[in-house]
Amino acid sequence: MADSVASGGDKPLFSGGYKAAVLSLLLATYTFNFIDRTIISTIGQAIKVDLKLTDTQLGLLGGLYFALLYTILGIPIARLAERVNRVTIITASLVIWSGFTALCGSAASFTQLALYRFGVGVGEAGGSPPAHSLISDYYAPKQRATALSIYAFGIPLGTMIGAVAGGWLAQHFSWRIAFVIVGLPGVILALIVKLVVKEPPRGHSEARAGVAAYIRPKFTFGSEIKEMASVAGALFGKWPVLNMILGVTIASFGSYGSGAFVPSYFVRAFHLDLATVGLITGLIGGFSSGIGTLAGGFVSDLAARRSARWYPLIPAIGLTVAAPIYIYAYLQPAWQSVAVILLIPGIFHYTYLAPTFAVVQNSVAPHRRATATAILFFFLNLIALGGGPPFTGWLIDQISGFAFNHPQVSGVLDTVSATFQQGGGVDFAKVCPGGHAPKGAAAALAHACSATNARATQYGIIVSISFYVWAGFHYFLAAIGIVGHMRARAEAQG
Repeated sequence: MADSVASGGDKPLFSGGYKAAVLSLLLATYTFNFIDRTIISTIGQAIKVDLKLTDTQLGLLGGLYFALLYTILGIPIARLAERVNRVTIITASLVIWSGFTALCGSAASFTQLALYRFGVGVGEAGGSPPAHSLISDYYAPKQRATALSIYAFGIPLGTMIGAVAGGWLAQHFSWRIAFVIVGLPGVILALIVKLVVKEPPRGHSEARAGVAAYIRPKFTFGSEIKEMASVAGALFGKWPVLNMILGVTIASFGSYGSGAFVPSYFVRAFHLDLATVGLITGLIGGFSSGIGTLAGGFVSDLAARRSARWYPLIPAIGLTVAAPIYIYAYLQPAWQSVAVILLIPGIFHYTYLAPTFAVVQNSVAPHRRATATAILFFFLNLIALGGGPPFTGWLIDQISGFAFNHPQVSGVLDTVSATFQQGGGVDFAKVCPGGHAPKGAAAALAHACSATNARATQYGIIVSISFYVWAGFHYFLAAIGIVGHMRARAEAQG
């Protein structure tokens, strides 16, 4: 990538090597973000059994209880990031979310664990909005999808490390130790980020006219409302951007929802230990979704040289192709078949991240980019992260209750539709607390509890994955008008 040029001169302000180092540190930060955010899905089965939780409660811990403060605080922190040093905000946030992740290991009840998950969300609220803004100041518009795809690679990388390390630690020590071990290193990384990363000038990578026009706004309540309304209008008032936001939100709803229970599915359906499950899900996520995340940025930047229409078309095609492959994988009777097939769909699935982030960043002025990411993440994560895991957990609980009382009904469509048409019968959660029969129960009951919970988890995951087709449809709609929108934004940036 070309060197950055200082505003007001031709001398490079940041070398290509330094920019790569900064991007690497931001990638490492986002990797820790997702290690701490998603480890609960890997060790969730151990937590469920130990604390006697339902899948709805497990979904709340992995979703809403994290996402609530994460999304609410993201906007005021982003507004602060438009005025003060963004590196300081990222550093402080990393210390907070790492500390609360470690504290999760001391939780003795669902309530305590929920409070600590709130704390993790508070810290992570200050991560991506200032990071997206920094990356957009280090990299020019035509390079942003690529740079943001490298940053977004922290999602599969963090998920992989969290799954492998968390599963191994939970298996050989305990789920409590897993939280402590993955949480504390983030504090060391925070110190490195603070010492190495420099705060670039706002709008540094834009045309010089755009940089010169930037004046940091004074703080008043009225100006804050006006700024946020302007950003919201740019995101939700433009047809192509709106549909890309709907696409990323719906796709993430299905992804967070299904992903929260995939490790549990391997345990419940195939009786694998946590270390093995962590290795399987971690390597799958690191390989397939990692390739897809990077490819989404590199390919869309390359294809967009011919037409900006490819920014939404690549995610549209990817999600539409990925959904049936995922479903086919989860219908396999052996875990080896499931694992091998799952290496394929993530390559197509995760192409939606970088193009969406790039279009959002390119749709607003330099001094509004952290705010744009925060508003996007507020909408995306409150619905997707906050709603996806609880929805899938609730669905699994409902299907478990029906399937336990009606074992003769089989098939995804028949079981799911019948679940909400018939009621009554034995309360599955009471008969099978934590998805298991009480100690000393008859073998028949133990088998019924285990088999029912496994089948319900399988069906819940498949339903959540089906949301990808809906998301793909919105990306196809975004292709209508995206060329004119991107041309207008390029002209506005000078």
